[in-house]
Amino acid sequence: MSKHILPHALAVPAIKKLAGKRIVLASNSPRRREILRTFGLEPDIVPSTFEENLPVSSFANIHEYPVATATHKAVEVYERLVEQDPDHAPDLVIAADTVVLTHAQPITSDTAYSVLPQANQELLEKPESKADNLRMLLDVNGGVLFPVLTSPGYTIKSIDERTLVYFADNPQHVVKAYVDSEEGIDRAGGFAIQGLGGILIRKIEGDYNNVVGFPAASFFKLLDLLVEEDPDFLEI
Repeated sequence: MSKHILPHALAVPAIKKLAGKRIVLASNSPRRREILRTFGLEPDIVPSTFEENLPVSSFANIHEYPVATATHKAVEVYERLVEQDPDHAPDLVIAADTVVLTHAQPITSDTAYSVLPQANQELLEKPESKADNLRMLLDVNGGVLFPVLTSPGYTIKSIDERTLVYFADNPQHVVKAYVDSEEGIDRAGGFAIQGLGGILIRKIEGDYNNVVGFPAASFFKLLDLLVEEDPDFLEI
């Protein structure tokens, strides 16, 4: 078994294709690494140095913003590794970017978003301070928002996964206590569903792992589709 494929990984065609290949995760996120480990992948960790400073206003569709950011992350890591060692280039680079949006739309992945009703959505990235974190959480308290996570490989294949997160109508002292814990300071949207932030959430619709940081089900489905559509995928 490849060093990147753990013994408990399912023996599906895509996993078999990855055996012996160099897999890289362009992120230092322990959450993304743990999700991949859960499903049997142990990639090399090479955090991207891309500054993630794309102007949101330059995107006509806000959902294109995380797609572009994740793509830049993947390409930056791939090009850097190729330059460092052309004879040991990665076969697959996985990058991801998570954003949280307010005023959620329907989430079915089979629906074209061009035909869904338009809404004035606010992008909630990492809070700048505890005060900003409190503002974010009070704004969505009792409401709904959804993370959008896009995960392309270096071939610029991508997925766009959306999960609805329903916040309970939490008392303000509970929200304030959570903000004071500082758990949400370095998280998109200002909360961590898998941690203390779970107390704020009453339910979700969609992939739980997507909210944590990586849409594992859609990622492996994409790999299977690529293997099915292109027999030469990941061939040397």
